[in-house]
Amino acid sequence: MAVNASAHGICRDCLAPAAGTGKRCHSCGSPRVLRHPELEALPLAHIDCDAFYAAVEKRDNPDLRDKPVIIGGGKRGVVSTACYIARIHGVRSAMPMFKALEACPEAIVVKPDMEKYVRVGRQVRAMMEALTPMVEPISIDEAFLDLAGTQKLHGAPPAHVLAAFARRIEEEIGITVSVGLSYCKFLAKVASDLNKPRGFSVIGRAEALDFLAGQPVTTIWGVGKAFAATLERDGVRMIGQLQRMEKNDLMRRYGTIGSRLYHLSRGEDERTVKPRGEAKSVSSETTFNHDISAASDLVPVLRALSERVSARLKKADIAGRTVVLKLKTADFRIRTRNRQLADPTRLADRIFHTGLDMLMRELDGTRFRLLGVGVSDLTDAAKADPPDLVDTLSHKRALAEGAIDSLREKFGREAVETGYTFGRRRAGQPQREE
Repeated sequence: MAVNASAHGICRDCLAPAAGTGKRCHSCGSPRVLRHPELEALPLAHIDCDAFYAAVEKRDNPDLRDKPVIIGGGKRGVVSTACYIARIHGVRSAMPMFKALEACPEAIVVKPDMEKYVRVGRQVRAMMEALTPMVEPISIDEAFLDLAGTQKLHGAPPAHVLAAFARRIEEEIGITVSVGLSYCKFLAKVASDLNKPRGFSVIGRAEALDFLAGQPVTTIWGVGKAFAATLERDGVRMIGQLQRMEKNDLMRRYGTIGSRLYHLSRGEDERTVKPRGEAKSVSSETTFNHDISAASDLVPVLRALSERVSARLKKADIAGRTVVLKLKTADFRIRTRNRQLADPTRLADRIFHTGLDMLMRELDGTRFRLLGVGVSDLTDAAKADPPDLVDTLSHKRALAEGAIDSLREKFGREAVETGYTFGRRRAGQPQREE
């Protein structure tokens, strides 16, 4: 953003102070010099890993480094992540795979490895938490950080600490991040998107109004394509137009979102960084290679997904009270069904049978392209699966499941299968776990 001769600065490569207005670092000659009048006063950051899944795969397979890479499922799946080379060809996240391959036929498609991505994401998160306890995760690969009051701890202002952090991520983990620094969450997130990859952008208070005035309304959280079309019909395309409107008028036209438009268009965002130590849900889902409708095809997949969810719950020593079933029809309509249990569970057997009951109610000939199952309302595992006085066999099933878990831990997940999955060809493999 704005730069002047008195602006504070730092070289993002050698981390040396960068005074003046020169385009290169006086110490190492790097052009990656960051300067801004408010650089040493802004505490709130948004950090986003660049093309995270693809970056991890390129790190682990150097042969992919200079090639377009798409992380996703088969021809019926969607793009989870595309590297920046593939993005130049028009490939985008959530794009159907067949369209992505039409846009970039030379792309190399890699199936997602969520366990690996989660492992790397936790490494990045741990390094964030070493900077400040005020870390609010947004997803596996991005988070807000509030570094207010940490200058004495680190011996440097937040911007310098974040520049060193970004360099450490590259050196120690082998991926890159983009950093946005500002005085509020909204503008920190906007800043992190400005110069990807390996970006570090700053939006200060003095420039916020002028900067926002020149941005499209879609820059504001919650303004997607549909709402942007509504605003355009009213003649509003740019945030600067919103800045000239009264709050009451915006709320009269657009309801409660009108208040958000009014405040965010002026760079006003009072939300604080709220650390979240626990996940809200655990789930697994799969997109099928072909649309299917038969119970004989869907049930084995539901069982396999339930076992995956159960394994993650047990590993984290947590349980969930509500079982959630997710279905996506051939025409991309999503059906979500919930069932609250009397007690929390982490058993695959309970998750599966609860999901099965909900699934059977949906089997009316509709063809589905996706099936998922998960649990929410998470709690400590100590409260899970007490003996059932009505279902006297539940305890025996729990013991049997524990024995299966022990065998799988020793010999691998394929060592033991239930009758639901044994010898059954699965229609798809889980592409995303949340």
